[in-house]
Amino acid sequence: MDTRRSFKDAVARRRSYYSITDKSPISDAEIEDIVKFAATNIPSAFNSQSARLVLLLGRENKKFWDIVKDALKDKLGEGERFAQTEKKIDGSFSCGYGTILFFEDRSVVENLQDNFPSYSDRFPDWSHHTSAMHQFALWTMLEDAGFGASLQHYNPLIDEKVREEWKLPESWKLVAEMPFGEPSGDPGVKEMNPLEERVKVFKS
Repeated sequence: MDTRRSFKDAVARRRSYYSITDKSPISDAEIEDIVKFAATNIPSAFNSQSARLVLLLGRENKKFWDIVKDALKDKLGEGERFAQTEKKIDGSFSCGYGTILFFEDRSVVENLQDNFPSYSDRFPDWSHHTSAMHQFALWTMLEDAGFGASLQHYNPLIDEKVREEWKLPESWKLVAEMPFGEPSGDPGVKEMNPLEERVKVFKS
């Protein structure tokens, strides 16, 4: 019997997992292949290829979430608010196997604005579209490989420290962070609004 999933199956199963472990169902090389596949095949406006991806595994993953916690401690202080935030990070994000950081290269966007001035005001939006497609594709492929993942946004609070730590170009703008690991629990119930309120079909 053919047990392979269809693309629709993979999309439907992609959910936000907040209970993950530091185990992986596949090798690091296979994870890298997934990330490189996305960077190679996800479309971008004018084929700009403005997306930049950073894969953090092992101690590098822990290091990233320590940067997040340090930044939040500076912002929130060491009281109850930070304690709750630290608990969430330790229990749902830093406990995973790895994290993908999604960046957009502003120098690419600015170059397009210079070369195509009639579209200048649209390129930042299109850059975000490119990043969103990378996020969705990687989220779906990670799930299909047996991971649970979620999408987080601790930027811009951590941007400078992240660039310094991994010596990334100043032009790379952090957009989102995706922690992942083997699921240790099910995702929550997902409520769906009526389709007739969200989809309209006209045909003649």
